[in-house]
Amino acid sequence: MPRARIELDRQAVIAPVRRRTFGSFVEHLGRCVYTGLYEPEHPSANDEGFRMDVVELVRELGCTTVRYPGGNFVSGFRWEDSVGPREKRPVRRDLAWHSLESNQIGLDEFARWLKLTGSELMLAVNVATRGILPALDLLEYANHPSGTAWSDLRIANGTPEPHNVRMWCLGNEMDGPWQTGFMTADDYGKIAARTAAAMKTADKDLELVVCGSSGSGMPTFGDWERTVLEHAYDHVDYVSCHAYYQEHDGDLGSFLASAIDMDYFIDTVVATADHVGHKKRSGKKINVSFDEWNVWYLKEHQESEEVGDEWRHAPRQLEDKYTVADAVVVGNLLMTLLKRSDRVTSASLAQLVNVIAPIMTEPGGPAWRQTTFHPFSITSRLASGEVIRPVIEAPTYETARHGEASVIDAVATVDEDRAAVFLVNRDLAEAAQVTIDVRGLGSSRVAEAVTLADSDVYAKNTLAEQRRVTPAVNPSAALADGLLTIELPPVSWTAVALR
Repeated sequence: MPRARIELDRQAVIAPVRRRTFGSFVEHLGRCVYTGLYEPEHPSANDEGFRMDVVELVRELGCTTVRYPGGNFVSGFRWEDSVGPREKRPVRRDLAWHSLESNQIGLDEFARWLKLTGSELMLAVNVATRGILPALDLLEYANHPSGTAWSDLRIANGTPEPHNVRMWCLGNEMDGPWQTGFMTADDYGKIAARTAAAMKTADKDLELVVCGSSGSGMPTFGDWERTVLEHAYDHVDYVSCHAYYQEHDGDLGSFLASAIDMDYFIDTVVATADHVGHKKRSGKKINVSFDEWNVWYLKEHQESEEVGDEWRHAPRQLEDKYTVADAVVVGNLLMTLLKRSDRVTSASLAQLVNVIAPIMTEPGGPAWRQTTFHPFSITSRLASGEVIRPVIEAPTYETARHGEASVIDAVATVDEDRAAVFLVNRDLAEAAQVTIDVRGLGSSRVAEAVTLADSDVYAKNTLAEQRRVTPAVNPSAALADGLLTIELPPVSWTAVALR
């Protein structure tokens, strides 16, 4: 049995826990919005047509911010289509996902849905195929109190109070040739800088996110960030990162170590941003918005025929069904985001409902939790106060994709009256015995210890078996003389709450 030792010191603070780390993402893609969030004929629907069973699950998930409305969708989006009387809203083709958009849900409706969930809106503007003036018009519509053409239109449309959106994304994945209106780094940096400067003129307190690379494997990775930030550094607050992971060709060991790549990604982007800041002799630091991350079986999607020649409303797209192994990776990626809370101060699990999502629905039927729901919801609930850097002594193993990886990974958070430790065991076959020195945290008892694992690492929650995989109490957790001991099953994610 592998053995590991972890030391936790209350003084080894990385940064405060950032509540925006627990954000998500809603795009007008597949069934995320229609029959996901919104299904007027559903038995649980409220007066506005929103599925309240989904609202309850989003609340349980602990989602704090939601990036909207894209994603690739935003690069062909005319925001004006989605406000005003629904019967007058045009149906448009969405080139990004080869589907029809009815525009029955737009900014005002989505903002009201967010109030039901208690989440903050993070809004994306189309800089790919539109320009500065439409972005300023949207900002005026969303945030200006009254007395101007666009703010008065919002009021006339039934929303008297401004939405007061603080975080704004300047486009989406503009380095990607799949993106409608994609650009070179130089061209995008210029338009992003001009758009950001204009938006800050309207409201200097906005938090603006400039597009970074769509993945660490992009050929322009690093150089893209440098070029874009040399133009936009003075006008923006965040640079985005996007990363998706999947198991390739049965290499589960590499997949379980995906967090190593995420850490490398963050390191590179932070170093590049700081390099530009030093060149500019700026006292400001650009933080990271990791506003798309998840497990996504992209290769299988690209090889499938789920998108045909027909233009359809809300087709089933990207409805990945997640396994125990996927959930362990998602939990580990979230742990990595917590570890990097000094610079990653906003993040969005992509996406929220049906589309590569922790929540699934059936039209007219139930909503249920995917395996990946659980590590996210538990971490969001337990993580508070400050993030503590652990000292980990554990065996390692070699991976084909990421080199040497620790069998055990961990992170901890501590508040005035509680602490939480999050762990993964990446070993494919053996349980691990872990001893955690928590004397420096002042904890005296285990309040909760749960583990997500299964004898079948590919077990899933489906419509037929919605609760096949759920976290279980870990009876091995014991705290004595300041030492917490716990046994971690192979391929597992664990959370321990201490008082």
